Amino acid sequence: MYARGVRNLQGRVAVVTGAASGIGRAVAVELAGRGCALALVDVNERGLAETADRVRALGRKVSLHVADVADRARMERLPAEVMAEHGHVHVVVNNAGVSVSGQLADQSLDDFHWIVGINFWGVVYGCKLFLPHLLREDEGHIVNISSLFGLVGVPTQVSYNATKYAVRGISEALISELWGTNVRVTCVHPGGIRTNIVRAGRASTPKDVEDNKNTADAFERFAMPPEKAARKIVRAIERNQARVRIGVETYLGDWAKRLFPVATQKLVGWGFRRREMRLARQR
Repeated sequence: MYARGVRNLQGRVAVVTGAASGIGRAVAVELAGRGCALALVDVNERGLAETADRVRALGRKVSLHVADVADRARMERLPAEVMAEHGHVHVVVNNAGVSVSGQLADQSLDDFHWIVGINFWGVVYGCKLFLPHLLREDEGHIVNISSLFGLVGVPTQVSYNATKYAVRGISEALISELWGTNVRVTCVHPGGIRTNIVRAGRASTPKDVEDNKNTADAFERFAMPPEKAARKIVRAIERNQARVRIGVETYLGDWAKRLFPVATQKLVGWGFRRREMRLARQR
């Protein structure tokens, strides 16, 4: 029997981490528009309240849960809180994420621990701790947000790459483990989305700080709005898609790695070194 997932979202309960802004907020609002009650999770209490206002405006029940997804003890309490508020959990969207820019030689171990705590352990906790509740429902769905950087290794993103590849691995294993149950899993690979993740991210050197600023400025001008990404993610839940790529760049990166796995990384490295040499000449 094939896992059914949640085909009809009307009257369901969804948990969304990282719901105070960006993709998390947009997914929460989109789910509310499809009929879901929401349990919103984030460390940013003010941002959570703003998202909650948008959910209430759509006539849906909403609860706010201030939590650091990297905090095991806090996450272990979260499912009981959600159940006490809503009585059910049908959808869990593990979206909370952060970024660190810098080459391996420059990134600190503290930055590695920080990003792994949120991007990796946050997903592990969300999957592991809510899974028993999802399995008790008639239908359930887990959505894990990976990245284009869960498909292609990118210089200065070594720790972010590591966590997003890990999210992909968790998701693919769960797809197989939960085959035949009532719970389905979707792994999402967004490309450039107009969120605050780069501007709010950490940087290892002054040059990385400047690169982050330039990238964030470019995202604001050219990247996909989070609302459009959210529509694709919610449709993936309804259609039981195991894997979602968002943005042309994710399709190009994915196919390049499938066809030329080593050559693609060499090409990325060549481009990176050329850019570094050009910037060095300009200094």
